[in-house]
Amino acid sequence: MYVAVKGGEAAILATHDLIAEERRGDPALPELSVNQISEQMQLACARVMNEGSLYDKSLAALALKQCQGDGVEAAFLLRAYRTTLPRFGSSLPVDTAQMAIRRRVSAAFKDLPGGQVLGPTYDYTHRLFDFALMAEGGTPSAPVAELPLDAAMPRVPDILGAEGLMEDERPDALDRTPFDLTRDPVEFPADRDVRLQALARGDEGFLLGLAYSVQRGFGGNHPFAGEIRMGEVSVHFIPEELGFAIDLGDITVTECQMINQFQGSKDIPPQFTRGYGFAFGHNERKAMAMAIVDRSLKARDLGEAAHYPAQQEEFVLYHADNVEASGFVEHLKLPHYVDFQGELELLRKIRAEQAALAQQNEAAE
Repeated sequence: MYVAVKGGEAAILATHDLIAEERRGDPALPELSVNQISEQMQLACARVMNEGSLYDKSLAALALKQCQGDGVEAAFLLRAYRTTLPRFGSSLPVDTAQMAIRRRVSAAFKDLPGGQVLGPTYDYTHRLFDFALMAEGGTPSAPVAELPLDAAMPRVPDILGAEGLMEDERPDALDRTPFDLTRDPVEFPADRDVRLQALARGDEGFLLGLAYSVQRGFGGNHPFAGEIRMGEVSVHFIPEELGFAIDLGDITVTECQMINQFQGSKDIPPQFTRGYGFAFGHNERKAMAMAIVDRSLKARDLGEAAHYPAQQEEFVLYHADNVEASGFVEHLKLPHYVDFQGELELLRKIRAEQAALAQQNEAAE
């Protein structure tokens, strides 16, 4: 801690009182509950869970309430709490092929086994204000017809893979322990599991900007949305004392698989390649951006030229983390008196020397 900050301890404590007052707002209005935020701001909670690296809707809602809706600060809170939790091990990979589908769309095929399931989405809204929501109670929801979904909903890349047209992806034959980005430092070149982990907890806005740059020509890929699916998957874990898998429960996730062209090489025939995105909760924008950037970062693996920011893994992985980025930018608010005074004195000295030299030149003339 800076010595100058220690001297202002009373002022710092006073800011805690001020922020509590600001957070509460007008006391004449009802206070937001954590349950209200969790149920009615699910998309915001999903983003906080992803960037906070912890699936807990209640804690994400609490973080948003405590931070007045500041998503980056809320993710910081969630990460800090996560470090206090005991680690029991790694779960088995979730099987998204067995997802209980609530939304499933493909831009690559019109007719799919199981059909297109539009589900809850803002994609087909008119982006006009619904002023009825300003009234107490909001607008009553219209009844929704519940139709049974097909049990068979194969993933689109699996359909292409059956024809040998899609890049084949297999589990690690060595069955290595998954890399843990929160415990081990990243080394370059980074394996794909490291890259995917960094992207999964990366800032949505940063990844969105990179994905946009790729589509505008700064990356060499313009993909098709092979499939986007959202729903519930089961999480299984094998305790050492039992030796068999137990079902821990279901979580809501969003998965996106982008389809990209690949011209082939001397070792790989022409085929489609994939970019993969996976996010906690209903978070399509994040999953789509992640999938696009994932494919861009595979340039080195596929022997493609890597000229653009979205293809540079060191650039992407070092700058995708919004908590680190926020800390590095916002630390400039802390006292830098000594550093600034040093530069100020240096600048004054240089200007004085230049003025003296100018006077000498004038006298010589």
